[in-house]
Amino acid sequence: MLERITYKEVMNYAWHYWRRRKLAGVTLLVLMAVATITDVFVPVYTGKIIDVLVGGDAGDTGVMDEALLYLGIFAALAVAFNLLRWGAISLWAWFAVRNLYDILTEAAGKVQRFSADWHANAFAGATVRKITRGMWAFDVFGDTLYVGLFPALIIMIGMSTMLLIKLPLVGIFAVIMIVIYSVMSVWMSIRILAPRFRASAVADTKVGAVLADTITGNPTVKAFGTEAREDALFEEVATDWKQVSQKAWLTGETASFIRNMLRMVMLIGMIGLTIWLWRDGRATPGDIALALTSSFIIGGYLRDIGMHIAHLQRATSEMEDVISFWLREDDVRDADDAGEFRRDAGEIVFDKVRFAYAGQDTPIYDDFSIRIEPGEKIALVGYSGSGKSTFVKLVQRLYDVQGGAVRIDGQNIAAVTQESLRRNIALVPQEPILFHRSLVENIAYGKPDASMDEIVEAAHKAYAHEFIQTLPKGYDTLVGERGVKLSGGERQRVAIARAILTDAPILILDEATSSLDSVSEHYIQKALAELMEGRTTITIAHRLATIKSVDRILVFDQGQIAEQGTHDELVKREGGVYRRLYEMQALDLVGDDLPVNERAAE
Repeated sequence: MLERITYKEVMNYAWHYWRRRKLAGVTLLVLMAVATITDVFVPVYTGKIIDVLVGGDAGDTGVMDEALLYLGIFAALAVAFNLLRWGAISLWAWFAVRNLYDILTEAAGKVQRFSADWHANAFAGATVRKITRGMWAFDVFGDTLYVGLFPALIIMIGMSTMLLIKLPLVGIFAVIMIVIYSVMSVWMSIRILAPRFRASAVADTKVGAVLADTITGNPTVKAFGTEAREDALFEEVATDWKQVSQKAWLTGETASFIRNMLRMVMLIGMIGLTIWLWRDGRATPGDIALALTSSFIIGGYLRDIGMHIAHLQRATSEMEDVISFWLREDDVRDADDAGEFRRDAGEIVFDKVRFAYAGQDTPIYDDFSIRIEPGEKIALVGYSGSGKSTFVKLVQRLYDVQGGAVRIDGQNIAAVTQESLRRNIALVPQEPILFHRSLVENIAYGKPDASMDEIVEAAHKAYAHEFIQTLPKGYDTLVGERGVKLSGGERQRVAIARAILTDAPILILDEATSSLDSVSEHYIQKALAELMEGRTTITIAHRLATIKSVDRILVFDQGQIAEQGTHDELVKREGGVYRRLYEMQALDLVGDDLPVNERAAE
C-alpha cells in the first residue's frame, strides 16, 4: 500500500467519479455561482437604502418610493439567493449520493479481487473501516469544495471587486486581509494540521482492526478466560487513539483561534477606514452600511474558509487508504485479452514452472514439471514447507508463476480470467468458512441458480440433509458468522454439498477429516467418495492412512517430487521419504525420535 497520497492523486480520484455525470456537474456549478453572485449585491442595496433615508425628509413620498424600490431589489436578491442555493444543494445531494454508491461498491469489488496474499496480511476489520471512512471522507471533501470553498471564492472575488470600485482604500485593505487569512489558513492546514489528522486516521484504523480481531476471536477469548487481558490490549490501542486525536483536535482549535483574530482585525479595519473616509467627506452613511455589511459577509465566508480548509485536510487524510486501494495494481491480474476458461476433462500440467514468494531469494519450484491425468486421484505428501500448499495455490492461480506455465485442459491459466478458472475448481478446505446466510445460500454458493431439489440432492450426497432437517428453520437456518452455529463436521458436510453442487471437473481437498470425531469422519469419508467420483482430485494429505486408495501419491521434498507412486509401491521402498513418514505416523513416533523437519510434518 502507498505510504502517502499526493493532492494530485486526490483530485484525480475525485475527478474519476465526478466526470461520470458531467451535465449535472456543470449545472451544479452554474446554480451555485449565480446564487452566490446575488449575495455580492446585497451590501450595495443596503447602502443605497441608508443613503436615501439619511438624505431625504421623513414622509417624503419620493424618498419612500426610492427606498421601497431598493428594498424590493434587496428582497428579490435574497429570495433568488435562497431559491438558487436550495436548487443547487438539492441537485448536489442527488449527485453526491451516486458518487458515494460508486465508491463503496467499486472499492469493495476491488478489494475482493486483491490477491490471497494481500488478504492474508490485512485485518478484515481495518479494511472495512478504511473503505467506509474513505467513502464518508469523500462526502466531506465534496461538500467542502462545492458548498464551502467554491461560493467563498466567488464571494471573495465579487466583494473585493465591488469594494475596489465603491471604496478603493477599503477594498485594498480587504484584499490584503483576505490574502493573509487564506495563505495562513492553507499553511496551517498543510504544515501543522495535516500530519496530526493523518496520525489520527492511522490510530482510528488500528482501533477498528484490533476491535474486529477481538470480536472475531471471541470464542477463543472465552475459552481461555482472557476478557480482562483483551480489555487491557484494546484500552492501550484506544488510549493511543485518544491522545493522537486529542492533539489533532486541540491543534485545530488553536488554528481556529488564530483565524478568528485575523477576521476581527479585518472587520475592525474595514469599518474604521470607512468611518475615517466619512469624516473627510469621502464616504456616505450608506458607504459605512455597505462596508459593515460587506465585512460581515466576507467575515462569515472567511470563518467558514478556515473551517473548510481544516475539514478538507482531514477528509484528504482519511481518504488516503481508499485512494490507495483505487491506485493499487494487484499482484495477480487478468490479461487484457483474457478469455473464459473452457471446461473439459480436468487435465493439469506444470510445464517447467519456476516460482518464488515475494521476498524469497530461493525459489520453491525451479524447472518443475508434472502431469495429472483427467479424472486422476492425486495425493500430495511431504514435510511442512516442501511445496504442497504452493502446488494447489498455483493451480487456483492465487499467485502467478515467474517461469514456465500451468495448463489445465491445454489452456495456460494465466491467459484466462481468474473467475472463470476458479468456477471450475471446487475446494473443500480443512476449516471451511461459511457465510452468515441461510444453508440454502451457502450450499448453492457456487451455483446460485440451483433449484431447491438440486440443493437437497447435494445435501443428501454430502450426508448433510439429516442434520439440516433437525434445525428449527431447516434449510433456511442462518449459520452465523463463518458458520459458528454449526459443528466442525456439519460445516464440512455443508462445504462438501457446496462442492458437489458446483460440479467442477477439478477438486482440491485439504484433508477434510483431519480434525473431526470418528462419527463425523465416517460420514464425510462417504461424502468425499461421492464427490471425487469422475473428477480430477488433488488431496493435501496430513494423515497418510486416508490416501491409500488414491491413484498416485506425489511426495514433495524441497520443491521437487522426490517420489511418486501408489501407497503400496511407496511403502515398500527402503529408505524412502514416504515410508519414513508412514512409519512415523503408524508407530506414533514423537519428540526427540524425530528430526526437526519431520516433527513439522507431523
